[in-house]
Amino acid sequence: MKHTLGIVVSDYNSEITHRMLSVAEQRAKQLGAAIGDIIHVPGAYEIPFAAMQLLGKKEIDAVVALGAILQGETAHDEVIAYSTARSLQELSLKYNKPVGLGISGPRMTKEQAAARIESFAKNAIEACLNIIHLKAADE
Repeated sequence: MKHTLGIVVSDYNSEITHRMLSVAEQRAKQLGAAIGDIIHVPGAYEIPFAAMQLLGKKEIDAVVALGAILQGETAHDEVIAYSTARSLQELSLKYNKPVGLGISGPRMTKEQAAARIESFAKNAIEACLNIIHLKAADE
C-alpha cells in the first residue's frame, strides 16, 4: 500500500529549508511514498497550524515538518523550537497520525543546520513511514 505524506516547510532560512524539502521529496519517492500536499509557511512557529490542516485530511497518512531554527542573540530560538516541537507532538497524538520532526535547532548556527540538511529531511520521512508501519501492525 502506498502511503501519502503531507509536508509543511518553513520559508524562513529558505536556503536551508528548501533544500530540505528537495531531499525529503526524493527520500519519500525512494521509499515508495507519495507526497500529497506541500504547504509553505513563513516560519517554524507557523508549522503546527499547517500540520493540523494536513492531519485533518483523510488521504494524508502522516505529516513531515521541515524548518531551520538558528541561534540568535537571545533565547528566542529555544522558545520557538520547544513550543513548535511540543505542538507537533500533541497534534500527532490528537490525530493518531505520525508527524516527522525535520526541524533543526535550537542553538544551531547556519553552518551546522546546512550540514544537517540531508539527515534531518531523510530522518523525518523515515520516522513517519516507520510509525505508519508500526501503527498498521497494531491494527
